[in-house]
Amino acid sequence: MNSPADAPAWTLRTAEAADVEPVAELRAVVMRPDLERLGRYDEDRVRRRLRDSFSTRYTSIVLVDGEFAGCVTVRPAEQGGRLLEHFYLAPHHQGRGLGSAVLRTVLAAADAAGEPVRLDVLRGSAARRLYERHGFALESEDPVDVRLVRPAGSREATAA
Repeated sequence: MNSPADAPAWTLRTAEAADVEPVAELRAVVMRPDLERLGRYDEDRVRRRLRDSFSTRYTSIVLVDGEFAGCVTVRPAEQGGRLLEHFYLAPHHQGRGLGSAVLRTVLAAADAAGEPVRLDVLRGSAARRLYERHGFALESEDPVDVRLVRPAGSREATAA
């Protein structure tokens, strides 16, 4: 899955049981600033929540030059369609177009199946802008989480 010239060459592979700890650690690193800002960072809980919901069936590992660079989970959503969760990239891979490239791949599969995609993002997270650029819109929010939805076949709001 090569990506546009602005993003590094990358591939996705199916997650394996051995990936749970590297993914849990990545989650802790990536989410720490936003969770601390919201007064909700807990060293153990941030990893435990990942471990409790980790699924090799629905999780893909993002590789850049064959090395672990991140992950993304896409599972059936309770309200129909797909739920995008655990989309994390190592900090040194952020801001280079990789997130947009991976997201376009995930969304193309959902569009081909005619399914909407939902996700939660922490209030105030910079990731929200990425999702909105790819056609996600506000569904609901609370003091911590913002729930976004992208109808099947949506067009990106702006160039990614």
